[in-house]
Amino acid sequence: MANFSKSNAPQFSVDVYQNEYLPEGGREVNAIVTVTATGGGTIGSAVSAPHLYSPGHGPSAAVAIMVDCSGSMDYPPTKMRNARDATAAAIDTLRDGVHFAVIGGTHVAKEVYPGGGRLAVADATTRDQAKQALRRLGAGGGTAIGTWLRLADRLLSSADVSIRHGILLTDGRNEHESPEDLKATLDACAGRFTCDARGVGTDWEVKEVTGIASALLGTADIVADPAGLAADFTQMMETAMGKEVADVSLRLWTPVGTEIKFVKQVAPTVEELTDRRTEAGPRAGDYPTGSWGDESRDYHVCVQVPTANIGQEMLAARVSLVIPQAGGGSRPGAGDAQSLGAQGLVRAVWTDDMVASTSINPQVAHYTGQAELARAIQQGLDLRKAGDFDGATAKLGRAVQLASVSGNADTAKLLAKVVDVVDAATGTVRLKAKVAEADEMTLETRSTKTVRVKK
Repeated sequence: MANFSKSNAPQFSVDVYQNEYLPEGGREVNAIVTVTATGGGTIGSAVSAPHLYSPGHGPSAAVAIMVDCSGSMDYPPTKMRNARDATAAAIDTLRDGVHFAVIGGTHVAKEVYPGGGRLAVADATTRDQAKQALRRLGAGGGTAIGTWLRLADRLLSSADVSIRHGILLTDGRNEHESPEDLKATLDACAGRFTCDARGVGTDWEVKEVTGIASALLGTADIVADPAGLAADFTQMMETAMGKEVADVSLRLWTPVGTEIKFVKQVAPTVEELTDRRTEAGPRAGDYPTGSWGDESRDYHVCVQVPTANIGQEMLAARVSLVIPQAGGGSRPGAGDAQSLGAQGLVRAVWTDDMVASTSINPQVAHYTGQAELARAIQQGLDLRKAGDFDGATAKLGRAVQLASVSGNADTAKLLAKVVDVVDAATGTVRLKAKVAEADEMTLETRSTKTVRVKK
């Protein structure tokens, strides 16, 4: 274990959990990498950009709140009112000195506050002005989420800050732009700001909302009852205000002949990172993890090593953490990133001890099951929608079994609203004849949430 420590900066540590022993001919090495950030106050890159930090006030930040104002937000009328109240609650949670803007989203994006292509700086006066501006928000028009995100990106990039964050609320499907247009927008915005996405009610598309959050390294959730929006927005903003370091990447270095099969976040949610690699010099690559506050996350790294003889051992991968240098852009890469000092080693040792080489590390086993749980839920719900009820029953039954074994009580409760559980241990279930749309969407939206392994 190694860590990074600097006065008033968060300390990062890396712990590696694995069974390093391989049988003769064994090539696959699996490890769970736990990254923990503690004791922040400003961010690690304060070392290279001290002008961005205000003592006692945390890191500088900019936040854009994107509120769906399409026509459907008027049905029922309380939905728009709840959205206004939730945005006001989020504005009240802003720390003094944080740059912010409110965007009204329809088939076009409009600046609600402050306007003029700029950001406001939070204080008592601007918070009050923003809440006054919210009262003028009405519903009407279509939905083109990409235009909201592009406006948010333009506004957020205008501020010389360390943390850039978006909060997006929608109640409907993205019907006024093509999926290709939205994907192009997400590709353009990835790495420039993080974004939490929320679907309110039940008329939105789960894969759209979760896809936005995934691409922009934020969280996704459903707020089935609009009355719950204010509490949810407040919590989201409090979390955003707690972020201390942006653009942290997991850097993996591997020796010659070694191949990384996959890298995925496995706690607090399952998030595939393999395809997000950016090259960072000879045999090294960076995997983005977004912004960090005081928190801990787990990553599953799978490496394929060359074959070796009994008794040999090798370093399979070196794991470290990096952030961009000042002026180095938003995505770390070769030559423009600063190490946070924390480092972990993934090892491979070949042995003829069958007990040692065949035992599965408990952390690896746990998170392999959690990733399978997320897949089984998503596949089961897709099969149910397609009318393949036998296939859906089998997948959701397996999900119930995995949730039971791993102690994922929250997911087990959500599954019980979609299937009747006959025997959780064996995964024997029956599909419910009638399922509330909100229950099905909640299960799908939260399917990637995992429970930590007890270490």
